[in-house]
Amino acid sequence: MTTRLYTHPACRLHSNPPGHPERPARLVALETAFAGPGFAALERHEAPLGEEALFLLAHPADHIERLRTAMPESGFVRIDADTTANPHSWESARRAAGAAVDAVDAVMTGAARNAFAAIRPPGHHAETRRPMGFCIVNNVAIAARHAQRKHGAERVAIVDFDVHHGNGTQEIFEADRSVLFASSHEMPLYPGTGEVGETGVGNVFNAPLRAGDAGERFREAWQTRILPAVDRFRPDLILVSAGFDAHWRDPLANLQLTGGDFDWVTGRILDLAERHCDGRIVSLLEGGYDLEGLAEGAAAHVHRLMNG
Repeated sequence: MTTRLYTHPACRLHSNPPGHPERPARLVALETAFAGPGFAALERHEAPLGEEALFLLAHPADHIERLRTAMPESGFVRIDADTTANPHSWESARRAAGAAVDAVDAVMTGAARNAFAAIRPPGHHAETRRPMGFCIVNNVAIAARHAQRKHGAERVAIVDFDVHHGNGTQEIFEADRSVLFASSHEMPLYPGTGEVGETGVGNVFNAPLRAGDAGERFREAWQTRILPAVDRFRPDLILVSAGFDAHWRDPLANLQLTGGDFDWVTGRILDLAERHCDGRIVSLLEGGYDLEGLAEGAAAHVHRLMNG
């Protein structure tokens, strides 16, 4: 079985006003990285156009209708203090959700070993009724619910190594024992959540890091808190919110990770997937705003997914 890569040109059409760090060039940087000879074996798929009903897996219908009707016919509209939409954003969001659920279908049926979706807009800050942090809908939450409802997954683990806490994912699942959420992130930093004491119903495991922390502290946090929690949970599927803004080059944060650290954490996630769920991993792009750092981190992550 192979590693699948999902993306779509429509995900480059979503844009924010000039100067915004979450920009189409992020996907261009990844396309360039994945064009190298080390990625020739990737099984490449266009992200399908997800039905709007997929959004209802994580968000209520009235909220989705408000978002849909807020999409502009031209220019930009601000739907949150730092979240903007343009005329292409709704299709981009549908493609992102479509990629997430198609990737889940592929790994749950054995058509692929694992998958990475290079998609925009990101999703892990989007709460049940609130778009925020560059995120319109929560892609990883949609993927988790789809795995449960279509494929009967009883336990889904979501691990998040984006430098910003995945507050939206935590909010959606914090009362649901069938989904584990575990996150490493810098604190204090946007969005201000992610304390160790935020534990949900025993299914939330936060491992906050401090500005300036590098690979040694990052690896310790995963080895002592996140990896044991996932191991005890024994998931049927592991979903990854893969943000690469903990890279030392990133302008929006202050951690000091390298490509080697993203390679290491991916290897540890693979170990757990092999132990508990026949290697089933679906990884979705979240943050990463320095193009060189994003490309280095994502290349290390996907190369490890491909090679075990």
